Amino acid sequence: MELIDKYFPKISTEQRERFAALDALYRDWNSKINVISRKDIDNLYEHHVLHSLGIAELLSFKPGTRVMDIGTGGGFPGIPLAIMFPEVRFHLVDSIGKKIRVCNEVSTALGLTNVTTEWTRAENQKEKFDFVVSRAVMPLTDLVKLVRKNIAQKSHNAMPNGLICLKGGELEHEVLPMKSHTLVTKLSSYFEEEFFATKKVVYVSL
Repeated sequence: MELIDKYFPKISTEQRERFAALDALYRDWNSKINVISRKDIDNLYEHHVLHSLGIAELLSFKPGTRVMDIGTGGGFPGIPLAIMFPEVRFHLVDSIGKKIRVCNEVSTALGLTNVTTEWTRAENQKEKFDFVVSRAVMPLTDLVKLVRKNIAQKSHNAMPNGLICLKGGELEHEVLPMKSHTLVTKLSSYFEEEFFATKKVVYVSL
C-alpha cells in the first residue's frame, strides 16, 4: 500500500480501504485459482496494481466514461482502475471462466458497483466503449484490429476514444504502422521503481 500512498496521496478513505483490501483478497483467491504467478504475489502492488494505474497517470477518465478491459485475467488493469475512477463503468472480459470468477468475487467483496464482467472472447464482444484497455500480450496491430469495432465514435475525454494498453520492451517496430496516431509513454516517467524501467503505456486513437 505504501506505493499507492506514494503516487496517489489524494485518494479518498474508501479508495484507500479498497486498495488495502486487494492483498488479502488476491492471496486468498490465488491459492484457489492461479491468476498471478505464485512467486509474484508478494509484488502485487508494484507489478499489478501500480502497473495498472499507469493508465490513470496517462488519462483521468471523466465520469460516465465506458471502458472495456480485454484479457483481464484476474482483473488487471480493470479492478485497480475501477477503484480509482468510481464514476466510470468498467466491463472486464476474459475467455477463461475461472479468471472471470475471480474478477466477480474480488469486485463484489470490494463493493465495486461500477464493474461488470463477461466470460467471452474479445472477438465476440460487439458493444461500444469509449476506451479499451489491456495488459497486452499480442502485437499492437493485432490488438487494434481486434478492438476497433468496439470503439464508440463520440469522444468525451481529454484524449479521443481509443485503445490504451500496457506493454514492455522495444516497441518501435510494433508502433510503426500506426505511428501518426499512437502515443508511447514510458512508465518510468511516472514511477521510479526499477520494475517500470522497460514498461510503457501505449495509446492509439481510434
